[in-house]
Amino acid sequence: MKKFLFIQTAFPGDAILTLPALEKIKESNPDSQLDVLCIPSTQEIFLAAPYVDNAIVIDKRGKQKSFFSLIKFAKELRENNYDKIYSAHRSLRTSLLVLLSEVNESYGFSNAFLKYVYKNIVHYELSKHEVQRNLDLIGFKYDDSSWRIKPFIKFSNEVVNKVDNFIKDVDTKNLIAVAPGSIWATKRYPIEKWKKIVNYFLNNGYSVVLIGGKEDEQLCNSISEIGNEKIINAAGKFSIVESINLLTRCKLLISNDSAPTHFGMCAGIKVLTIYCSTIPGFGFYPYLYGSRSVSFDKLDCKPCGIHGYRECPLDHFNCANNLSENEVLRIAEEMLNEHTSR
Repeated sequence: MKKFLFIQTAFPGDAILTLPALEKIKESNPDSQLDVLCIPSTQEIFLAAPYVDNAIVIDKRGKQKSFFSLIKFAKELRENNYDKIYSAHRSLRTSLLVLLSEVNESYGFSNAFLKYVYKNIVHYELSKHEVQRNLDLIGFKYDDSSWRIKPFIKFSNEVVNKVDNFIKDVDTKNLIAVAPGSIWATKRYPIEKWKKIVNYFLNNGYSVVLIGGKEDEQLCNSISEIGNEKIINAAGKFSIVESINLLTRCKLLISNDSAPTHFGMCAGIKVLTIYCSTIPGFGFYPYLYGSRSVSFDKLDCKPCGIHGYRECPLDHFNCANNLSENEVLRIAEEMLNEHTSR
């Protein structure tokens, strides 16, 4: 039996976007063992993917932070006798880990640190979507439509029951999800604009569920203070996989350019992504089910960075302030009125 290791130690959104490539590896090698190396916060994603055999955690900010602990960890990986390693992550730490693993066949991107560590170097195409780039990494051939693969995970009965109990009194026929958070401040659409968007849906017969992690609780609490009983604040109440299951009950997700965009793809619903300081051209836009993005691009300073900043470098934040909530609502209404097959 062949053994493959796929390394993805980035954020949850990046983890979701590796799932199509992982599924294709398993599809091409059904009798193989496919393991994923990930960080603690994304392990649950890979454990919920039925085509992944093992999700191995590397705690690069804790237990495996030092170089000596990395050497020890690499030794443990060597004992698994992998035939191939694919690395979607491009950091120096990851390249060193691949080097120390002593695997004969390895695949990494052309913009990886110490790229010549990899036996096979795959061109990282900036103009492509991240799903396409990961498919390039594993050598999967696709056309303009066949790359648009739904990231697939399986929900346990415990996950389904927990979400069922949470929304048992909610009319899910008209449920809109809103994800107003991001770890990067310049990716976050202003809270007053989010309040207007939420208020619009509440006044037009919809219920709204606010989603996010523990770090988004205060933000979501501020929005839910509008006071309508049709606002459901789920921030901090669910894990990633549970949040994805919650999204399967929604008609539409409106999100910043952050991980929930990709959770919506995994849930199989329409997603409208709001781009403030970043742009869809970085390759992380929603790509399924008639999803769209909205962005104010008439600025010389945009994009100011691939991730964002704690505050606007020019102190005006016009990329967000000049993007009208009415434009967001116009597109959202169009999406709700469009019939798109799943």
